Amino acid sequence: MAVPKRKQSKMKGRKRRTHYTAISPTLSKCPKCGEYARPHMACSYCGYYRGRPLLTIKTKKQEEDKATQA
Repeated sequence: MAVPKRKQSKMKGRKRRTHYTAISPTLSKCPKCGEYARPHMACSYCGYYRGRPLLTIKTKKQEEDKATQA
């Protein structure tokens, strides 16, 4: 098994790691509502995916209406 002869300096290790950066997720516009959403995922704003509703999104108005009815 290979063992390093000397300790690698901090600078050498940091230079090697310069390309380890975080990347932002790819976003595309939702054709239904126009908000940005992840591709191949249901829109978190309107709940639609490929023209069909998949998620039921609760709005603040809906929650207020339920609170007043109860």
